[in-house]
Amino acid sequence: MEDDDFQLSASTLSALQEFMQEKDARQKRFEELKAQAEADDEERKSAAPGGTVAVTMEDFEADWNASQFWYDEETSRALAEELVEGVEEDDHVALVSAPSVFVKLKNLMKDGLVPKCNIHLFEYDNRFTLFGPEFTFYDFNEPLKLPLKFKGFFDRVLVDPPFLSEECQTKAAITVRWLAKSWTGIVGGNTGRPDGVGSRQEHRIIVCTGERMKDVVTKMYGKAGVRCTGFEVRHAQGLSNEFRCYANFESGRLKWEN
Repeated sequence: MEDDDFQLSASTLSALQEFMQEKDARQKRFEELKAQAEADDEERKSAAPGGTVAVTMEDFEADWNASQFWYDEETSRALAEELVEGVEEDDHVALVSAPSVFVKLKNLMKDGLVPKCNIHLFEYDNRFTLFGPEFTFYDFNEPLKLPLKFKGFFDRVLVDPPFLSEECQTKAAITVRWLAKSWTGIVGGNTGRPDGVGSRQEHRIIVCTGERMKDVVTKMYGKAGVRCTGFEVRHAQGLSNEFRCYANFESGRLKWEN
C-alpha cells in the first residue's frame, strides 16, 4: 500500500506564499537600491550628503546563522550621535561590523541631524557593497587583511565583534588598533556642561559587545582608555544576552561604571 501523497495544509501554504512574497519584495527593493546607487555614483561618493539613496536596515534581512543582530532604532541613533558628536567635516570615522550604525549615520547626515564627516564600513556581508567606496570587506579571522591606506587613518572607531568569544574580541581589537589614529587614552575632555554634551574628545573608540566580555575588552582596550559604561545596547530581535557599550569617553548618555 502506497503512502498518501504529502500535502501542506491550506494555512501552511498561505504562510509559505506570504513568506516568499515578502522575500521577493525585499530582493526587488534591494536590486532597485543597488541600481539607484550605481546610477547616482558621483553624488554618493560625496560623503557630506551621503548620496541620495534612501536605505534602512529593513532592506537587509538579518542572518542569525551569521550572528547578525541589528540594533533597535533608539540604540542605533544613540550610538551614531555619540560617535560623531563634535567631529570636523574632514574627520574619518570607521564602523567595524556595525552596519546598523553606519546606515543610521548615512541617514542622519543626509537629514542634517548630525555633523558631516567621512564614514566607512568594514563588514563581512557583501550586500553592503551597495555603498561602493564607503564599504570594505572585513573578516575578523584576518584582522589585518585590509588596504594599507587605512592604517592609523581613522579619528574615531566603533566596533561590534560578531561573536562573544575571546578569539573574536581579540582579533577585532587588533583591527581597531590598526585603524585608529590614537591609542593613548583620553584626549581633551568634557566641556563641563552638566548634560555632558560638547565633549572635546577627539579620538573616540566605542566597543559594543556582551557584558560578559568585559574582562577581555578591558585587557585589549585598556591602554586606549576604554571602560564599561552603563548604556545598554538593545537589538531589534530582543537578544537575551546583556550587551554593553564600552567607550574611552563619557557623555550625557555614556557614563563609566565604577
